[in-house]
Amino acid sequence: MSRISRRIFLIFGLLGAGLAQAQLSIEITGAGASRIPVSIAEFAGDAALSHDITSVVRADLERSGLFRIVPPSGTMDENAPVDYAAWKARGADALAAGSVLRAADGRIEARFRLYDTQKGEPLGGAVYVTGKAQMRMAGHRIADFIYEKLTGERGVFSTRIAYVVKSRGQYLLQVADADGQGAATALTSAEPIISPVWSPDGSRLSYVSFEKKKPMIYVHSLASGQRRIVANFKGSNSAPAWSPDGRKLAVVLSKDGNSQLYTVNADGGGLQRLSQSAGIDTEPRYAADGSSIYFTSDRGGSPQIYRIDANGGSAQRVTFEGSYNVSPRPSPDGRTLAFISRREGRFQLAVMDLASRQVQVLTDSTKDESPSFAPNGRMILIATETGGRGVLSAVSADGRIKQRLTIAAGDVREPAWGPFLK
Repeated sequence: MSRISRRIFLIFGLLGAGLAQAQLSIEITGAGASRIPVSIAEFAGDAALSHDITSVVRADLERSGLFRIVPPSGTMDENAPVDYAAWKARGADALAAGSVLRAADGRIEARFRLYDTQKGEPLGGAVYVTGKAQMRMAGHRIADFIYEKLTGERGVFSTRIAYVVKSRGQYLLQVADADGQGAATALTSAEPIISPVWSPDGSRLSYVSFEKKKPMIYVHSLASGQRRIVANFKGSNSAPAWSPDGRKLAVVLSKDGNSQLYTVNADGGGLQRLSQSAGIDTEPRYAADGSSIYFTSDRGGSPQIYRIDANGGSAQRVTFEGSYNVSPRPSPDGRTLAFISRREGRFQLAVMDLASRQVQVLTDSTKDESPSFAPNGRMILIATETGGRGVLSAVSADGRIKQRLTIAAGDVREPAWGPFLK
């Protein structure tokens, strides 16, 4: 296993150790129009371990809305001969087979290969070595491999999501696998926690906490649990957003009057003011290339989305359709902007093609907020409300694939989808 893979498993092991658990459950409410038929054979080796890993792989692929799982015919390891014609006749365009073995030192080794049954050729494979506690991560990594080989884009099953749960008068900042499992509580507070955002390398979260009876911005290392206050100025300190290089945060401060945009170094130094308006400027988000920042402002009379150079200057208005557009989130490839738009009294997730300026509303809900792109740009995670309770929802950027994520005993808000791990 590579040094990078070992680091990934170490980070997730530290994250989950000794922390409170509360699992999200996912309901698939929509799927892609054309799904790729794929079979995941029961891996050979240790029967219980193999079943656990193959179950994760199948669930990941099916949950994506892009794959249809063809039932396997039995156990098959990565070195077994493949009867391509037989698998093709069963309706599978692709087949994954492998084995899971327990090493002498107690670690678990998962091997697999992926085959194209239509062309009659292997597509590659990989080996993942991990401890039993991180077995699900091995399954996610296998699913990512299959997803990328069959769709041409990176999978996000091994990424993480952060969100805030309000339960029994407490606020919990939680981090979980992208499928809602393996939830770990990073912070518990009797006061609100809002606006969590991931650092570009996935090792830290920045967020706003009211634990000292006023909004202050923190940077929190997930592996060590150490926290640093990076903005505690007079008035409100809110809406942090990481620069793509992880060195700065765009923040919103009211220390000089109205809420305005500033940048601050990740260690709390180097404060610089960006915007100079008579209105309220808030909700900054860096463009993918770091050259500019999208933000919400009422400087024109109603909340709209603007863009400003990352070093400050004049701002250009981006949204013109409708009287209320907020919470800009540029896509990872810089081509699309997700935001919340009010239409006939309904707050709904919308996306704009930044080249054509065409806007598409993706949801039919009424109280959407806090959009967050998956790192491959395929899905957008939002907070919404069902039956008076906060839930998370994920919708594909074309609106076809939909999922709902809920927790049995609590409101779920403030989602943030983490980056690819490097």
